[in-house]
Amino acid sequence: MVEGSERENGNLVKMDSTESRWVFQSEEEEGSEEEGEESSRRTSYESEEEDNVEQRLIRTGPRIDSFDVEALEVPGANRNEYEEFSLGRNIVLAIQTLGVVFGDVGTSPLYTFDVMFNKYNISAKEDVLGALSLVLYTLILIPLVKYIFIVLWGNDDGEGGTFALYSLICRNAKASLLPNQLPSDARISSFRLKVPSPELERSLKIKECLETSLTLKKLLLMLVLFGTSMVIADGVVTPAMSVMSAVSGLKVGIASVEQGEVVMISVAFLIVLFSVQRFGTSKVGLAVGPALFIWFCSLGGIGIYNLLKYGTKVLRAFNPVYIYQFFKRNPTQAWMSLGGCLLCATGSEAMFADLCYFSVRSVQLTFIFLVLPCLLLGYLGQAAFLMENLTENQQVFFSSIPSGAFWPVFFIANIAALIASRAMTTATFSCIKQSTALGCFPRLKIIHTSRKFMGQIYIPVINWFLLVSCLAFVAAFGSINEIGNAYGIAELGVMMMTTILVTIIMLLIWQINIIIVLCFLTFFLGVELLFFSSVLGSVGDGSWVLLVFAAVLFMIMYIWNYGSKLKYETEVKQKLSMDLMMELGCNLGTIRAPGIGLVYNELVKGIPVIFGHFLTTLPAIHSMIIFVCIKYVPVPVVPQNERFLFRRVCPKSYHMFRCIASMKSEEPFDQPD
Repeated sequence: MVEGSERENGNLVKMDSTESRWVFQSEEEEGSEEEGEESSRRTSYESEEEDNVEQRLIRTGPRIDSFDVEALEVPGANRNEYEEFSLGRNIVLAIQTLGVVFGDVGTSPLYTFDVMFNKYNISAKEDVLGALSLVLYTLILIPLVKYIFIVLWGNDDGEGGTFALYSLICRNAKASLLPNQLPSDARISSFRLKVPSPELERSLKIKECLETSLTLKKLLLMLVLFGTSMVIADGVVTPAMSVMSAVSGLKVGIASVEQGEVVMISVAFLIVLFSVQRFGTSKVGLAVGPALFIWFCSLGGIGIYNLLKYGTKVLRAFNPVYIYQFFKRNPTQAWMSLGGCLLCATGSEAMFADLCYFSVRSVQLTFIFLVLPCLLLGYLGQAAFLMENLTENQQVFFSSIPSGAFWPVFFIANIAALIASRAMTTATFSCIKQSTALGCFPRLKIIHTSRKFMGQIYIPVINWFLLVSCLAFVAAFGSINEIGNAYGIAELGVMMMTTILVTIIMLLIWQINIIIVLCFLTFFLGVELLFFSSVLGSVGDGSWVLLVFAAVLFMIMYIWNYGSKLKYETEVKQKLSMDLMMELGCNLGTIRAPGIGLVYNELVKGIPVIFGHFLTTLPAIHSMIIFVCIKYVPVPVVPQNERFLFRRVCPKSYHMFRCIASMKSEEPFDQPD
């Protein structure tokens, strides 16, 4: 509970949560607190009517303020601390995570071996064992070790994703380039974290470097924007890859189906998918979890069937020696297959990015005890089938399905692909919203589709943009083998940025031994760079289109961020001086008409220059003026009683106030539709 204290001429500083009252402190006094300037300009009210209007705003007493009501209605507003869940709650959440978090990685068996062996003719059973060993250890190292055991703990009080890592870094070191910051921001409750100990010299030096070096701040922002552009590109490629790979199973079930027909059906599915996106995840949430559960059980069941039918020799692939032999026999072809091998780990970033809906434990339990075993069984079963059918290296998954179960599995595979695509599209919406909040993307209309989860949003312009881009990719490439390489580029771009940002968090916040940090950075970044070199080797096949697409998005976000910062700095330099306002007098040199006027601006202090244009062009101005500033702060949650800050602008008789609405970057200001 934060208690406020009244002053005789006070402006609102804090809200007394017991009596629900607003306490005021003037902007001049706020400035004296932060800059050491004193101001004591006060006059009486002009009229009894205006006095009553103002009293309705600043009155104290046992009542509920309208702003307080709005703050209380924001979903998740009371989540000030990291939530702890019981075992039963974790089990329920584990089931729910299937549809939201693991759809992407769950559909990877549809296309991983197909892309790996696209340009590689299998000549021996040992090649299958080598490729399988690569897949197994990629699954173990990247999704399990890196994300489940390490990266998930880098969450920002339950928030995950690239921007959550960036916010966590900016909150522990003043590394943000956002110009509208105040010393009072540091007094928000969520900022009160444990600061680095003075004894930890390394952590303090890193913090000092980030705070004093403009170059490092820009580099950090560029890394985040690059990772974000890759996430958006992933939102284009994921639906194309998942849907087309699932529909391609028709060529196995019906021999007469051609690739052109597969493309046409995939286009129809994608149009339907993006058309229903506006209805929100919550409206179909009941069917999502069970459908994915059936899908993972089908993967595991088919894998066990193939192991029993074709033998268990593939279990030898757990010996990493087969990877060495694989590269020794055919180094060039094995290196080229790395791009396809990475596809088994697609969706790893989603486990972290979608963490805001669930607890860390629920994601870990679901992956370790359900998702990973089913995926391993699925790949082992496909490899067992391949060892006895070396020539059938395309449509491996559908070819390995028992004939009696083909059509039910085909049906559930298409549902799983649609769910995976839908989840990635929603993640892209969230990414765009965070970019907009941080001034890195043009402002767009955002619709909140759920009152329970504020992260479930819909952005119409981005939805149709993704649809057009996705259809263009499907039409241009025409097969999963070509799209697969572009898919790998998008995934690796996000993974490498996450590795770098988590390394900074290890040094700055976790304060882990430098040797462990270097081992983490060297090993995982080295592995990801090796995969990246493989996908770049095939960039001439058409994957360069995705790189151009991501580069354009990066330039849009960087230029918009630069322009937003320049615009704000210009407004700060050109804001109206207090001396001019004092010369105009309490009537502001015009007629004051009854009513309240709201002036939206981005300044957190001072009078915007646009208000001067109002005074010179409008015949009258309202008797009460409120400058409204919506301010995003890099915290996981802004407490209810700290969401709105009121200040008095100019002396009392001017009846001018400022309202600063503080919120986290992912939080909606308006109520859900």
